[in-house]
Amino acid sequence: MPLTTRREDRPDASAGPPLRPFVIGPYRFANNLVLAPMAGVSDRPYRALCRRFGAALAVSEMVSCDTSLRGSVKSVRRLDFAGESGPVSVQILGTDPGAMAEAARVNLGHGAQIIDINMGCPARKVCRVAAGSALLRDELLVGRILSAVVQAASPAPVTLKIRTGWSPGERNALAVARLARECGVAALAVHGRTRACNYATPAEHETLRHLRLQVDIPLIANGDIDSPQAARRVLDSTGCDAIMIGRAAQGRPWIFRDIAAYLATGASPTEPPRDWIRDLLLEHLTGLYDFYGTWAGVRIARKHIAWYCRGLPGAAAFRDSVNRSDSTLDQRRKVMAFFNEHPAREDEAA
Repeated sequence: MPLTTRREDRPDASAGPPLRPFVIGPYRFANNLVLAPMAGVSDRPYRALCRRFGAALAVSEMVSCDTSLRGSVKSVRRLDFAGESGPVSVQILGTDPGAMAEAARVNLGHGAQIIDINMGCPARKVCRVAAGSALLRDELLVGRILSAVVQAASPAPVTLKIRTGWSPGERNALAVARLARECGVAALAVHGRTRACNYATPAEHETLRHLRLQVDIPLIANGDIDSPQAARRVLDSTGCDAIMIGRAAQGRPWIFRDIAAYLATGASPTEPPRDWIRDLLLEHLTGLYDFYGTWAGVRIARKHIAWYCRGLPGAAAFRDSVNRSDSTLDQRRKVMAFFNEHPAREDEAA
């Protein structure tokens, strides 16, 4: 079997009838499904796949406003939007209003059309420097950053991603949402956890329902939206304008197609067959090799391969084997062998 997937053999990515549109600034989207920005995940090849399967907006990995990192290989790649369908949304991270404003201008110069501000990242290395969700503890600084970035980016729209607060006892999403509205932020995405809540704590979307009732700004719900049914439930219970999918789309870019179809028709999706997943994964691998080069591409591909195989029979042993592959040829051969030769018995443990 050849090691490439022909365009005419690619899995169908039609998303069914369009959903109600939502708007960010001058941009009117075909549906209300958004790919979350995820560091080390939502790179250009991954965004392209998710868009093809129905994500109306795919936000880039976060780019630090630290000027010392601007010429690094990682930053240069994150600013590479060549051939990407728009509008291009880039997330910036930092704590200094002036530096954040300059980062907005730089990213717009590289082709960004929407600037997204990160005030939701819970990572320790980010919060340790008072960035990401740590900013939620300083509402005065939040306002200064929002005002500076909105002014610098104009007329391009600015969006904001936050958590519900620093901790369950310090939920201030409503105050931050009001600040965002006053500063001219075009849309607000809210992850339904505080910074102190780890991912073992279920996300709550009650906060978003209260925001919807009190703040006139486009709202995007995020957190534990991992199925079409969850998407419908969150949209209905919160009244949000859109939903943002993060971890649930890892290794499952077709989740956007499934959610779109379910919201449009009420039909529950079926799991795609293994050969369909195989072809999509091989296509994704080619995109990673082309974008990063073979050495880095093989290593970055390992986590994606693990996600695509999650829950499939024999996945654990396969992951151990494929993680030892150091060449594109060996990695692709192992992927093909796993999907082609391993029995697809439902009762086998992965």
